[in-house]
Amino acid sequence: MATAKSSNRRRFEAFVILFVAWVVLSGHFDALHLGFGIVCAALVAACSYDLLLSANNVPTTLMTVGRFAGYVPWILWEVFLANLHVAYLVVHPSAMRPRIVRFRTSLTSDLAKVTLGNSITLTPGTVTVDIVGDEFCVHALSDKSAADLRSGDMERRVARLFDEPAPAAGAAVRPDR
Repeated sequence: MATAKSSNRRRFEAFVILFVAWVVLSGHFDALHLGFGIVCAALVAACSYDLLLSANNVPTTLMTVGRFAGYVPWILWEVFLANLHVAYLVVHPSAMRPRIVRFRTSLTSDLAKVTLGNSITLTPGTVTVDIVGDEFCVHALSDKSAADLRSGDMERRVARLFDEPAPAAGAAVRPDR
């Protein structure tokens, strides 16, 4: 019963945080907008309170804001470089060697895995096809794109972002045959 009480409390706390954010960001205080805010905050809190609040009730978003501020410029730079690489592949199509790459991650939280998957997909030349448990399936457009995945740099940065143990260098990334 204590765990149900704890999760209900976390749901309520997530609802309050989301509703306050709704009110602040919408800037409307009429009954219609406040009603929409209540309904939306309640639905999101009911479905995903554990993504907003950690088990010790410290807002996860507050814990990661500083680290996220360092991650954003890095991922934007990676997106820029990957765009240049894809432009090169358009001009030199013989350099394209599409493949499926599978690898296991050491990331444990769902939010960290989703962030890694979205970061991979956001980077041109790679698309996260599937995530099952701790295994990622990624389509890479070229040898360079696959090598960038094999480096594990993005996974290490996401691990740092969410204060998770960093994966070992040279993690088991393998191409499908």
